[in-house]
Amino acid sequence: MPVTPDDPDTPHITASNNKKNAALAFDYGEQRIGVAVANRTAGSARALKTLPNRDPAALDRNLRELIEEWEPDTIVIGIPYNMDGSDSGMTARAIEFAARLGEIHGLPIDQVDERLTSSEARMILGEQRRSGQRRKRVRREDIDSLAAQLIAESWLRLG
Repeated sequence: MPVTPDDPDTPHITASNNKKNAALAFDYGEQRIGVAVANRTAGSARALKTLPNRDPAALDRNLRELIEEWEPDTIVIGIPYNMDGSDSGMTARAIEFAARLGEIHGLPIDQVDERLTSSEARMILGEQRRSGQRRKRVRREDIDSLAAQLIAESWLRLG
């Protein structure tokens, strides 16, 4: 089971010890974008934050700050396919988001099938809440950032 940012057993990944061996992973949504970091050396990933996706200028600024802080060498994007493997309504938008991000920052893009990551994140967080491991209520932002972590973990396994 993946760990969450407030889990004391979460591997300690910081921007300073993550340079040049990192990927930023994104769970793209029209309203919010979950963000996680993956470290190839440590073989671990952790949720970072969720960015609002309403104001393009603010989003660009937030993304630039994240990339400057973490200095990733790869961008990982979760691609939302339908259960039968066909493109969903969000597939093209997620791919366009990643391509634009990679082009602006000169980074390669890796795509990961993200089917059911939000459902899995919701289930994990709900179980942590029921078990007492998590005290805070589960917010949409928590689900999005954990979904990004699950995407990053999938990418590490595929790598």
